[in-house]
Amino acid sequence: MTQETTPVGDKRRWFALAIVMTAAFMDLVDVTIVNIAIPSIQHNAGATESQIQWITAGYALAFAAGLITGGRLGDIYGRKRLFLIGIGGFTIASALCGFAANPEMLVASRILQGAMAALMVPQVLSIVHATFPAHERGKVFGLFGAVVGLGAVSGPLLGALLTEWNLFGLEWRPIFLINLPVGIAGLILGSRYITESKAAKAPRLDLVGVGLVTLGLLMLLYPLTRGRELGWPVWGYVSMAGSLVVLGALVAFEKRKTARDGSPLIELSLFKVKSFAAGIAVQTVFGVGLGVFFLVWTLYMQLGLGWGPMKAGLTGVPFSLAVSTAAGLSVQKLVPRFGRKVLQAGALVMGLGVLVYLWESERYGLGIAPWQMALPLVVMGVGMGLIVAPLTDAILSEVPREHAGSASGLLNTVQQMGYALGLGLVSVVFYGVIDDRLGAGSAAGPAFVDAFQHALGWVAVVMAAIFLLMFALPRRPAQHLEGTDGTEEPAGERDEVKEPVSVA
Repeated sequence: MTQETTPVGDKRRWFALAIVMTAAFMDLVDVTIVNIAIPSIQHNAGATESQIQWITAGYALAFAAGLITGGRLGDIYGRKRLFLIGIGGFTIASALCGFAANPEMLVASRILQGAMAALMVPQVLSIVHATFPAHERGKVFGLFGAVVGLGAVSGPLLGALLTEWNLFGLEWRPIFLINLPVGIAGLILGSRYITESKAAKAPRLDLVGVGLVTLGLLMLLYPLTRGRELGWPVWGYVSMAGSLVVLGALVAFEKRKTARDGSPLIELSLFKVKSFAAGIAVQTVFGVGLGVFFLVWTLYMQLGLGWGPMKAGLTGVPFSLAVSTAAGLSVQKLVPRFGRKVLQAGALVMGLGVLVYLWESERYGLGIAPWQMALPLVVMGVGMGLIVAPLTDAILSEVPREHAGSASGLLNTVQQMGYALGLGLVSVVFYGVIDDRLGAGSAAGPAFVDAFQHALGWVAVVMAAIFLLMFALPRRPAQHLEGTDGTEEPAGERDEVKEPVSVA
């Protein structure tokens, strides 16, 4: 056995990219595929409304709470190693979900699935960051944005197909079991094609930081998730306020930890990078908007309009195609020429699509047809595509390679935290309106339509906020600055890279 040097431009890195992108796609699909199967799970598994909420929110909570730690573990012990552990655990958890004997087991398995995703997902961007030179990352993040778009809406469509087909009489279970062949293939191919990388000066794991960040996020997200069903108890407000104190203590501790031994969980120096700090703020608010929209949209179509899973899933196809197309074009063609304006245009276009959807919902009411939804969904999809790929590119473009795992973990954490906040706010901006309408004697269908319109109004407000926040982003990502190609990283920022060993 001999060590083989991988030449620059080795095609193996594109195989590695395909593998980690597939894993990212699997995670994205798993977040959204459950929404479309909610009525089936509720009916066939006998799940209560509280358990249904935990099947979706439990995954998001575990995912968000573990992402920062997962990213740092990749920096310390190797991104390939953590990716393989994560995808293996995710596959096992998916099997447990698919064979769950009761709703309680399904909730527990979903939480485990979220925890394993927290090990797997941060390594995706870290591996990209460590494997591809700066001048190629724009193209790669364009592909990543297309994958995000496909995953966001392919999940409901795939969930609809699997639920409608009722394969082998398994009802909703195939939505989880489909991960098994994909996960096994990713595990085998990933071990062969992904190059190992870690921080050149790997820090020790900051266990106090892990405890504080997990506690702080759970104190914030748990009351939001369960507040409505528990009648918004006082302890929930105390917990959310206390989470700010815990997160403040985390920042103070991480500063001392950095000064003492240079091994913090969160690399606070990243927030001195303007593009990273501004992008994190945008990503958080964007996650809130997506969290609200996707769950409310699914419930509106199936429970409000009475559509079956297949009809609801097919309705999202124009959105998916629009996101994927716009994401590919944005990084490759538009950002090099127009820079930050592309992202701001995306926020405005997506906001316009939301307003068109709001108008159509009011005009057509319960009689709205899928083809009538196509126009606002395409407009929203184009807007989202103009944001997702360039935003990732802009956030990570100036991050040193040695902190790629920490940065990726933070990026994914705030996105998921925003998404979980959005899911929590659904209780207020959607279910709260339904309760009021039903209490006033309104029928279920019209109550759902009114609640959907109310939620869309909030999504439009979020898009306006994102547009304003984007003024803090740099005019152009670093690799798109005129006169630089980004082919070389400063020597002090390079990772320790271990090439795959092969038979000579």
